[in-house]
Amino acid sequence: MIHFVVAFAVLAHVLWWGVGLAVLAMPRAWRRFWPVLVVPAGLALQSAVVWAGAHTTLAGTNAYAWASEVVPAALLGWALRRAGWRAAWVDVQRMGLVWLASAGVLALLVIPLAWVSKGLTTMSLASCDAPDYAAGARVLQEFASTERGGYLGLTEVVRVQSVDNFFDYWTRLNHFTPSALIALNGTVLGCAPHELTSLLVMVLLAGSLPVVFWMARALIGFSAGPSAAIALLYGLSPLTWYVVGHVAPGQLLAAMAVGLVTWTGAALWRGRLTWARGVQWAGVLAVAYWLLLGSYNFFIVLCLVSAVAYAGGLALWHGEWSRFGRWLAVMLAPLAGCAVLFFGRVAGLVERFQLLRAYDFGWKIPAFTPEGWLGLVSGPELVAWQWGGVRWVLAALVAGLLGWAGARAWRERRTKVWTAVAVTLPVLCGYALLQWRGAQAGTNASYDAFKLFAVFYPVTLPAFCWWVSLRWSGLIREWFLVTIVAAVVVLGNLVGTGMVFWRMCAAPLIVDGELRQLRKVEAMAEVTSVNVLLPDMWSRLWANYFLLKKPQYFLTDTYEARWHTALKGEWDLTGGFIVVKPTDGARREVAGRLAVVNTRGTDFVRVTLGDGWNGDEVDPATRTRWNWTKGDATLRIENPQAWPVRVTATLDGWSLGARELTLTGQGAAGGEPGRAQSLGAQRVRTVFPEITVPPGGMTVVLRSVQPWMSAGTGGESRALGVCVFGWEFVTRR
Repeated sequence: MIHFVVAFAVLAHVLWWGVGLAVLAMPRAWRRFWPVLVVPAGLALQSAVVWAGAHTTLAGTNAYAWASEVVPAALLGWALRRAGWRAAWVDVQRMGLVWLASAGVLALLVIPLAWVSKGLTTMSLASCDAPDYAAGARVLQEFASTERGGYLGLTEVVRVQSVDNFFDYWTRLNHFTPSALIALNGTVLGCAPHELTSLLVMVLLAGSLPVVFWMARALIGFSAGPSAAIALLYGLSPLTWYVVGHVAPGQLLAAMAVGLVTWTGAALWRGRLTWARGVQWAGVLAVAYWLLLGSYNFFIVLCLVSAVAYAGGLALWHGEWSRFGRWLAVMLAPLAGCAVLFFGRVAGLVERFQLLRAYDFGWKIPAFTPEGWLGLVSGPELVAWQWGGVRWVLAALVAGLLGWAGARAWRERRTKVWTAVAVTLPVLCGYALLQWRGAQAGTNASYDAFKLFAVFYPVTLPAFCWWVSLRWSGLIREWFLVTIVAAVVVLGNLVGTGMVFWRMCAAPLIVDGELRQLRKVEAMAEVTSVNVLLPDMWSRLWANYFLLKKPQYFLTDTYEARWHTALKGEWDLTGGFIVVKPTDGARREVAGRLAVVNTRGTDFVRVTLGDGWNGDEVDPATRTRWNWTKGDATLRIENPQAWPVRVTATLDGWSLGARELTLTGQGAAGGEPGRAQSLGAQRVRTVFPEITVPPGGMTVVLRSVQPWMSAGTGGESRALGVCVFGWEFVTRR
């Protein structure tokens, strides 16, 4: 139950921050529709306050969050004095159906999180962005901008481009606003970032529905009923639930911003274009630009694409180039003001683009055909439906309906048709180009394509629903056709989203009780610095989050600002697959398999995987991890001592068939490499003879007396040897 209470408390807190600013920022002619702006305004204002606080010497939002509540209170008082509380209440009621849809979507989103954990936590379907956002939130929540202790000032690990500390990395290069929102709301609600990260993304999706409603209503021109239905469709789409499942708040923030920019551009062009009128719209544009600069700042160069296509096309048709120049100046003036106030984010743009070019971020995401534009895809992987060619039938149906509806409306509603075409065509061209580039080069450009599609989706989804306009003809057969198509679209989205919902109820990545116990390590005075040797990226990143007050070092590049270096830590943080147990008492248990080991112990060794391993696998239900060997597999035992260390290895695992195994040291003098240990199809612990590891270390090889299973045997495409759940190494001098 606590999940629902906190989720709706976050939404209410955002609304509280946004009401006053939304009333004041909405242009006079549209003021009674200020509720569509309230969520973006609240988010932008919270971000701005944290941005200001981050440039003081105050110790994070914990020091000023409650005092900052005077800001929305003052704006609300000013707004009510200007508009009147009775009129404001009527305006809120006018959007009642949309607010109800937002509340319903938020409740549905929270159910999987409440299902997988009794307490507040964060989960993900695959992406490891969540701990990254949470780390930034903890920085902005607890630390001052001048803090350089522990991990924050560890330049050799955290340097990214011109940034040499972890605090400036968040204000200059990484996604500032999502972490700022987690920090501020977390302080006010008494929640740690790891308790709020998933819930915030869910609030962002639910809070987006009024913006989508407004795109359908004011931009595309649908009536209130279809506009509300399209907003609900956005909230129940597998495309948007995919964003939530992978914890991507930046996409949802940028999506709201792009919607506001596009609507503003169209509204300005449709009316009389004067500087006085432009000033009235400056508040809406400032909210949008601030959200973009704070989240996906690199999207600032694309946010005007749909608006420019709309106004530019009309300018070309009517030859109104001077008007187009004035329009462009009005649209860009608030951006210049935001750029001055948000200068650190603008200054980091070039470096951000350099990083995007240098690294192949993300993963491959299937390309959408027209039915995918409406969310008719198969669940958690967004794969097109393949049953008997149904994908191509649906794609042809959607494309045909859009073409028919566009041709039908062109004569009488030419401006509306042009609006739908202008806001979608540039996005689809960019999307297709990125998908093609990814397919040609074998890169993850399809991930960038999906981000582009998702950020513009509040604008494009209403245009993709243009077939609804067929009902304007008044013909009963076309009314029935629209009803049937709408039912198919809704049903298809519910099926796809249901599959995402089901996967989220067994999310493979979650901050469980074991990970949360890492806070104990940060409180251990004797643990002065840590080598984070946890086997998977999710655990390593959360360890980084929980241990920010300790210097940390990594064996491999884990993420931006978590680069690999020499392992200079005085303690190894280990867990999961490899457990080292020195007999001199240098090991401190944390929780489960998590432990820290003193690297200065007299019988300390470090063990890492070598060649011959397939990679980690996990059972989402039990959180059990294992790793198959490809056949002969090696482990590297590093001995930093000036004397030999004796090691007894125990394997926890099983084999596809009965076999005899040896663990042999390459070039080693000690142990009994000739004695084989039996292993069968039942999971057991197998103890190998003691091996003597000389100073400097050695490589040991796990071999089988019997031939290994070859690739393709038993329906497996991989070569499989032994299924290993873990290794334990007991050491003594």
